[in-house]
Amino acid sequence: MMTGHANRKAAAAARNRLLPEGRVAGPMPWIIAIMMFLTVLSAAAGLGLGAAVRSMSADLAGRASVQVVEADAAARDRLAARTLQALRGADGVRAADPVDPALLADQLRPWLGDAATSGDLPVPALIDVMLTPGDADANVDRLRRLLGGLSSKLRIEPHAAFLLPLAGLLGALGWLAGGVVLLMILATGAVVVLAARGAHDSHRTTIDVLHLMGSTDVQIARLFQRRIGLDAFLGSALGFAFAILVIVLIGLRLTAMGSELLGAVTLDTRGWIVLASLPLLGVLLATLTARWTVLRALGRSL
Repeated sequence: MMTGHANRKAAAAARNRLLPEGRVAGPMPWIIAIMMFLTVLSAAAGLGLGAAVRSMSADLAGRASVQVVEADAAARDRLAARTLQALRGADGVRAADPVDPALLADQLRPWLGDAATSGDLPVPALIDVMLTPGDADANVDRLRRLLGGLSSKLRIEPHAAFLLPLAGLLGALGWLAGGVVLLMILATGAVVVLAARGAHDSHRTTIDVLHLMGSTDVQIARLFQRRIGLDAFLGSALGFAFAILVIVLIGLRLTAMGSELLGAVTLDTRGWIVLASLPLLGVLLATLTARWTVLRALGRSL
């Protein structure tokens, strides 16, 4: 009885050496926190840019602008009215609305100055066209033929023609953010492997005692994975909290800017669920990686 009690006491003491009391005293939780912080920010950037690209693509596929390039103001107004009437009755057009000249002048003022509103510089009249869902290229070609029959001073410009490169850039940045997330996951796994190997090497004597007490490799590995799992949990929670704070602050700044393009960089419910799952996946990754590393190290030491 005394021998069994002494063995249990020695085993408990050995386990305590593998599970020190201070959970945030070492570098492991802080390293995991930094990794999780960067991972969540990168994932949020990728998801937000992906949402912006989808919104932009849907908008670009169904919109075009018609320019009335006429120097004479009276003739321009007459041609714009005739063009607007023709567009509203054309196939493939869901809606056609003239752009307010005052709004257009405000948009041109930063580049043209007072000449945008003085009337000395002829500014084309613009008509915003919403196309019906379907083959956007076919709709644009049909409207181009229609406008060519009305006047040679009419131009149609699909929005995709000048915004598609921007959508491609945002898509590339989104993929880059996804690549950063993958690299951070690999880096986190590498850090856990190094930490588990270091813990194993520094506790060889304790592991030998546990083996003498009858502990199996699986039981010893469970101690290591519990220790590293707790460190990963605390670090992931800390990094996730700071990342969400930064995301909310950036979102408020983007909203305050009032930009339609920047406003499209948003996170929907699915995006927030993905972000919330990252700390859980991080803890699971750290736990399984620690278990695999320690079991492999124990197998080699036999």
